[in-house]
Amino acid sequence: MSLARRILLTIVLLIGLPALGADLKASVDHTQLVPGETFELVLESSDPTLFGKPDLTPLEPLFEVLGTRQLNQLTASQGQTETVTRWVVTLKPRQTGIVVVPPLMHRGMQSQPITLHISESASLVKKGQVLAPVFIDASLDHETVYVQAQIILTLRIFHSVPLYDDSHLSALSLPTARVERLGEVKTYEQTLGGIRHGVIEVRYAIFPQESGTLTLPSLTFSATTVEASPDAQPSSPFGPRSGRAVQVESSQIPVQVKPRPDTYPADTPWLPARHLELTEAWSPQPEQARQGAVLTRHLLLKAEGVSGAQLPPLPQTVVEGLRLYPDQPKLTNETSEHGMTGSREESEAIVPGRSGTFELAPVEVVWWNTLDDRLERTRLPGRILDVAADPSLSTSPPIITIQDNGMNERILLWPWQVGCFVLFLTTLLGFGLWWRARRQPAIARAAFSGPSPRTLLDDLRRACQANDPHATRQALDAWARQQPETLADMAARFAPLSAALDDLNGSLYSESGQNWQGETLWQAFQALPPLTGSSDQESASLPPLYPR
Repeated sequence: MSLARRILLTIVLLIGLPALGADLKASVDHTQLVPGETFELVLESSDPTLFGKPDLTPLEPLFEVLGTRQLNQLTASQGQTETVTRWVVTLKPRQTGIVVVPPLMHRGMQSQPITLHISESASLVKKGQVLAPVFIDASLDHETVYVQAQIILTLRIFHSVPLYDDSHLSALSLPTARVERLGEVKTYEQTLGGIRHGVIEVRYAIFPQESGTLTLPSLTFSATTVEASPDAQPSSPFGPRSGRAVQVESSQIPVQVKPRPDTYPADTPWLPARHLELTEAWSPQPEQARQGAVLTRHLLLKAEGVSGAQLPPLPQTVVEGLRLYPDQPKLTNETSEHGMTGSREESEAIVPGRSGTFELAPVEVVWWNTLDDRLERTRLPGRILDVAADPSLSTSPPIITIQDNGMNERILLWPWQVGCFVLFLTTLLGFGLWWRARRQPAIARAAFSGPSPRTLLDDLRRACQANDPHATRQALDAWARQQPETLADMAARFAPLSAALDDLNGSLYSESGQNWQGETLWQAFQALPPLTGSSDQESASLPPLYPR
């Protein structure tokens, strides 16, 4: 192959590579339409090299193209940048019945077809019927529903006259059902009986909690119409305008709520859904399982027509030799044209305690298919884990060699033998410490590092001579803390000291403290007799109170 042909082939491959990793996805905001109702077709691609817009020629025989706009979005996550290009095409059907949005092509990529249902509403347009300027149409996607299953209520408010922005719709409240608003309020235009109407669409997901007859109450819509003033100039579109308050109500709708079928297993949580998916993901992959390494398993249960709170817990993995650490489940809800989609994600960390083969049991979810009206079972097949050994975790007991009759024998030193030896050593050490403690005196003299008794007595003498009761009390307490007996014991055996202490305490807690004289207390301390008796022989070695 020549050099020129190689270069040409490389350029062709580089140009075609982005299209290989990207595709053209098509979606619509709703698939149930009436004649004259507009909808949006969204084309999306993750190819950053796309320019221009897709070829919309295949749409022209079936739809009227009212507008096209392009949106570019750049997102960054975990160090990676992703570019998304969207084309939003506003379309209006040209015919009724089942209409298929054909596949569209753009730079070698093709979108998937989408089926639409366009039907004339007999309750809105009848031959010769005159429609009110403002009215409400309420409809259900099903006339009957199972208990705790989803039923969608669609309210369309039609108005052939302009309205101010003060419109209000009463809230939908049902004591025996749970009500969820589906998405935001949508506004579009529709032609009925040759007259163009503005449409305000509100959708609710209703989950009956009791079987029987459920009556959906009428809802009230209040608004103010925009009317031209009689004295306004026809040529002035911005002239003064007046308004008229209008109020319309929707009709009540009875719904038959069926109980749980008898064929449903009695010991299984009731789960009515339109569609259910059960998937799993591993991090790292099961083929990389290793002894002592963490293996994370993610299970995702996703069902249409139920909320995340209705999804039952998934069976727990119980296998001998595997340590399991489950996380808290994550419950989420998404809304779409089919109503609510609930998700339940459960994750668990699996740590193999040993190498070998482990068998994980299948994971099965029992549910009732409300579309086909039958019992179904969705399951993940069982899995075999081949756990490889980790050499760093394999430990062998120490080996000692002893001599017996001239023969060397290898004896294993097991962990319990080592533990007994350590326990013997600690017991022997504790006994030695106890024996040493018995040879020590019961009370050890504490080395005093504060002021000497002579210094404290000097402080007491100066405080008494200064007639300062507070300073005297502080010096007295400091001196008493170094004596073998308390002040109360001294006062009990020497009456003059007791009277002097009472006089000091009285002066501290009365207004006469400023006239207190400390000479009496000092003389009582000088005359205090020493402590006698065999109870404390150390008092004989104490210095006198105040040597002369």
